[in-house]
Amino acid sequence: MISRAKTVLTRLWRRWNASAGRGVVEAAGGLVWRSTPRGRELALIHRPKYDDWSLPKGKLDPGESWQAAALREVIEETGFTVDLQDFAGCTSYRVRGGTTPKVVLYWHMALTGNPDFRPHNPLEVDELRWLTPPEALAVLSYDYERRLLQTQIQEN
Repeated sequence: MISRAKTVLTRLWRRWNASAGRGVVEAAGGLVWRSTPRGRELALIHRPKYDDWSLPKGKLDPGESWQAAALREVIEETGFTVDLQDFAGCTSYRVRGGTTPKVVLYWHMALTGNPDFRPHNPLEVDELRWLTPPEALAVLSYDYERRLLQTQIQEN
């Protein structure tokens, strides 16, 4: 009896979850750093669709690891060659009208190649700025990314 109830509840949950689109959206990204005479600078991207300034990030592809997704998204959104470094932290927030949770894991990344900005899709990302951490805090559009950066500033 308990086994049957558990099976029915599991099926109902899966059906509700799939129909409501309430799965967790998994994404990954990077805090891309470079050293300059001004000190360390962080790359922020502008997305014209949302008219926002954010850290490079994006959804995981099926079967993709968090780290591979973080590297892929940074490459796609900036065109940079980077080295994956330490885990930087995570953010979570709701998307799709507040009905679906989204979790983003971030890694520190060091610019290793040419710093020329070449996004794969200029309609998705149209501008990049290199900013000091205090400047980036003032420009980032989202509180959750500002909190992530603030934590990194305090820890380093």
